[in-house]
Amino acid sequence: MFDSIKSIFGSGNDENPLVYGEKPDISREKSAELYEKAKKCFPGGVNSPVRAFKSVYGTPLFIEKGDGCRLWDADGNEFIDFCCSWGPLILGHNHPKVREKVTEEMQKGMSFGAPTALETELAELILKNNRFIEKIRFTSSGTEAVMSAIRLARGATKRDKIIKFEGCYHGHSDSLLVKAGSGLVTFGETSSAGIPKSFAEETIVVSLNDEEALKAAFNQFKDQIACVIIEPVPANNGLLLQSKAYLQFLREICTQNGALLIFDEVISGFRVSFEGAAGYYDIQPDIITYGKIIGGGLPVGAYGASAQLMANISPEGGVYQAGTLSGNPVAMAAGIAQLSELAKSGFYKELNTKTEEFTNAIQRYATSKNYAFKVFQIASIFWFAFTDADAIQTAEAIDPASMEKFKLMHRELLNRGIYLGPSGYEVGFVSVAHSKIDLEKAKRAIFECLDIVFKR
Repeated sequence: MFDSIKSIFGSGNDENPLVYGEKPDISREKSAELYEKAKKCFPGGVNSPVRAFKSVYGTPLFIEKGDGCRLWDADGNEFIDFCCSWGPLILGHNHPKVREKVTEEMQKGMSFGAPTALETELAELILKNNRFIEKIRFTSSGTEAVMSAIRLARGATKRDKIIKFEGCYHGHSDSLLVKAGSGLVTFGETSSAGIPKSFAEETIVVSLNDEEALKAAFNQFKDQIACVIIEPVPANNGLLLQSKAYLQFLREICTQNGALLIFDEVISGFRVSFEGAAGYYDIQPDIITYGKIIGGGLPVGAYGASAQLMANISPEGGVYQAGTLSGNPVAMAAGIAQLSELAKSGFYKELNTKTEEFTNAIQRYATSKNYAFKVFQIASIFWFAFTDADAIQTAEAIDPASMEKFKLMHRELLNRGIYLGPSGYEVGFVSVAHSKIDLEKAKRAIFECLDIVFKR
């Protein structure tokens, strides 16, 4: 029996004992059974790759319930959750006002494929509190929003090429699922099978925080570049915080060359402020994309711009984009409830201060022990990096070997009831549901885990 349980959690040459440090590994017996069933239905047993736990120890955890800042898995394990469904649950799980609004709307029906007043109500709530966009179009996901924003940029400029940055992720559409080749300015190389080379050759990939690379790209492809797309808070490959000066440089070089600047705010939008990173840095992009935070965590996305630019979108203009489930009434209802809370005075100040106190305490502890460990943080987003560097601003600056330390830390945190995303490249989030007591418990667990990682 012991050997069979052990085989669930590790294989090959992984050093993965059932007990390490002071805490036994949590039970994953039911999750393991569910995973075996799922592998018969889904590629790799999951519907999104990172859920497979390939970068950390053990079988994926199958979640049964979330409430406040807590999750419970199929084995009954309880966790303080810092993943928050990858960010959108800024109010925490199962927030009563969101739940009540969704339940009320579901009594009337769940999908019509036709306009509802809820779409306009949510759009007005967003636009009234956001200086940076004048019109918006809802989609069903962040990937779809970004794909549509790229099409809008190409249609409006009558140009084909786009510039993206190594280390920024914009969803899995063909034009954007590319990585950098060698050299200062390179055409993208496909990072997935199934993407035609010709698609990737319309995407130019440069390093973050490199002004000369941007200048060279615009010189080399003069009058061919439709847009530059960036996560203004790069948070899909670590937390690669850029300076305001660099983001302002992007604004200026795009303006000078007749290209559009797209801020992909699928993560940062409504997280760092109600106006997202555009408001946080006070920089006007041409197009902004948003993700499921605007739907209370339900499947939603959106893109917005000036009224003049959005006039290019069908049925008003010639850039086609459609979606049967766009503006789904249940998702709109959830979004109205959530964003109404976010729009209240003092919401972000309180949440961001709480996060800063939490991350500063962790950093002080690591520094006092001389651990090569940094906590990078902006607003209510944070990232644990095993490094001595005071800043990491490019994907190339992340040491892949450091992920082994995160792998151990992730397991030890799970054993102490703390849930982080299952990859050292993923960021964490604090919600309003995290109380001081919750954060104090989490801090103590993190301190213990750091001691284990660095004394191994």
